[in-house]
Amino acid sequence: MTVKFTRRRALTVLAAAAGVPLFLTAKGAQAKMARWEGTALGAPASISLYHKDEAKAHAAIEAGLAELNRLEGIFSVYRADTTLARLNREGRVENVAPEFIELLAHALTLAEKSNGVYDPTIQPLWQAYFSHFTGVNPDPNGPAAGQIEAARKLVDWRNVEVNAKTRSVVFAKPGMGLTLNSGAQGYITDRVADVLRAYGFTQMIVDMGEPRALDAKPDGSAWKIGIANPANPAEAISEIDVVNKCVSTSGGYGTLFDDAGKFTHLIDPRTGKTAPALLGVSVVASTATVADGLSAAMLLSDPAKRLPLLRAMGGEMALFVTPSGVVEKVEA
Repeated sequence: MTVKFTRRRALTVLAAAAGVPLFLTAKGAQAKMARWEGTALGAPASISLYHKDEAKAHAAIEAGLAELNRLEGIFSVYRADTTLARLNREGRVENVAPEFIELLAHALTLAEKSNGVYDPTIQPLWQAYFSHFTGVNPDPNGPAAGQIEAARKLVDWRNVEVNAKTRSVVFAKPGMGLTLNSGAQGYITDRVADVLRAYGFTQMIVDMGEPRALDAKPDGSAWKIGIANPANPAEAISEIDVVNKCVSTSGGYGTLFDDAGKFTHLIDPRTGKTAPALLGVSVVASTATVADGLSAAMLLSDPAKRLPLLRAMGGEMALFVTPSGVVEKVEA
């Protein structure tokens, strides 16, 4: 079978249709909108920017895309030449970009605050499931228990050694692997937003995999973020108004390893088991970096620990959804 990749995150509710040209300019109440659509780290991405100077807006977006390309060269798991790929291949990297140290430090803090429910060294477990289900005639019951246990023993965020002075990262055990998928999209969203703000723009929504709204629209209204229906991720099951916030969504439906949807890409490091396909959580925070990894951690956390974790990491609200709608709301 083919592992099914779907759109795991929140859906930005905008009037623009899919497949628009690189730049789309549309009239607004007080300004015009320049819009770009493409991909970031393999996921749909977009920028919607209100402006009064089209040339300046396009220059700002081009600068933002240059930053996106630079950061993809650090964090992407789809390229063999990135810092992340080199670390996973060689077990150590030195003199890496400060952005890599910064995001990794954030991920390790989240791992600590969640007591390892979120663990960026989950990659060996993910690879065990991926290799199994992309093999010939895979057992529908999943990988053998021995395979899962062997991979699980390689997962432990405390075995990542980071030296901020030399900007080096070393794995304590051979065979370990790191993923920053639940974090890098949010981090890149924030960095691209910073570039656009440096050009003087504030009324925009930047979505490099996690949508972050900055300031209200020119008419004073909030940006609307639709929360994906786990049973049909292209459909919004709920909606949030946001200004100067990010909404990050995680759900097992983002990647289904099997046709039955029994095995998903969100894996609990404590057990090696995967999260339910039809449960999603959307976290609202002031930045995309905070919201991104936190959404995955909240989904895997025990219910009693959700609020303390949300508060500890600076999140503001979490919405848990099933195909029937919002089933739980947690507010810091």
